[in-house]
Amino acid sequence: MKKEIDYEKSILRLEEIVELLENGELSLEESMKLFEEGTKLSTECYEILNNAEQKIKSISDVEKEGQDE
Repeated sequence: MKKEIDYEKSILRLEEIVELLENGELSLEESMKLFEEGTKLSTECYEILNNAEQKIKSISDVEKEGQDE
């Protein structure tokens, strides 16, 4: 359950970062820091989604095996 909360918070932070970067009022240094943070968050979100997808596939495979019997 904690991963879902982290995922939601990460997505909200990513949206915030995009808005700040699109605004264009940040210095290059600030923009680079935000870009780095956004890249890290994006990777973490991808991993969370990938793990969820694998879990769903695993559950589906078990369910299919039960139906085949």
